[in-house]
Amino acid sequence: MPKYVLFDTETTGNQEEDRVIQFGAMIVDQTGKVEAYDEFCQSDIPIKIEAMEVHNITPDMIENKQKATETIFYKKLLELNNEDNFLIAHNIKFDLGMIEKEGFKNHFQIIDTLRCAKHLFPQMPYHRLQYLRYALELYKVEQIEAKKHNITIKAHDAIGDVLVMKLFLSKLVKECRKQYPDYNPMEKLVELSKTPVFITTFKFGKYKGKEVIEVAKEDSGYLNWMKSNLDLDEDLKYTLEKVLSKI
Repeated sequence: MPKYVLFDTETTGNQEEDRVIQFGAMIVDQTGKVEAYDEFCQSDIPIKIEAMEVHNITPDMIENKQKATETIFYKKLLELNNEDNFLIAHNIKFDLGMIEKEGFKNHFQIIDTLRCAKHLFPQMPYHRLQYLRYALELYKVEQIEAKKHNITIKAHDAIGDVLVMKLFLSKLVKECRKQYPDYNPMEKLVELSKTPVFITTFKFGKYKGKEVIEVAKEDSGYLNWMKSNLDLDEDLKYTLEKVLSKI
């Protein structure tokens, strides 16, 4: 019976040297049984002020805590690490990168709820978890779910974000069944997680709000400059390569 590991990390920052200081996770089986984890862990890397500003974790909160690899959740992660199970996170590339710094080598099937959101809800202007929380009215039912597992929901808190992600995953599954009725929804979400998203409209820069295809026709030099000089995410890189190849 497959298990679904939804997880989130809070960290000392978002640079190469940074490390995990909190795990939030919910492990769900097909019967609906849930195991919830909320663990702080210590790090030799100081917490950056900018990171504290986001997640409100201060050095005293992780003092004398176990290392990330000694937490109950990390040990459970290793135990379940095989292709029968699913590892799920919002923007999973970041969180997976963080646990890989602790020596983790992934064998799970991967679902990135961020990329799946972009595929299945392309009409949404933003796909941040907190935006989706309100846009899809998850906040109206989250307290019921939180009480079941004795969880306090706070934005940018690992376990709070995981609970919201669990509710959002249900929306993704429902939408997946609607758009791809002939597919197993979890298997389709795995496939979508591997598939780059074609971005139709710029969300930043001097062409913010304009369609990428139109900009390619009018100013392909700028798009070539972006591709060569900016650190673009995989979706935007895919989009630019696709539109520029047709010019």
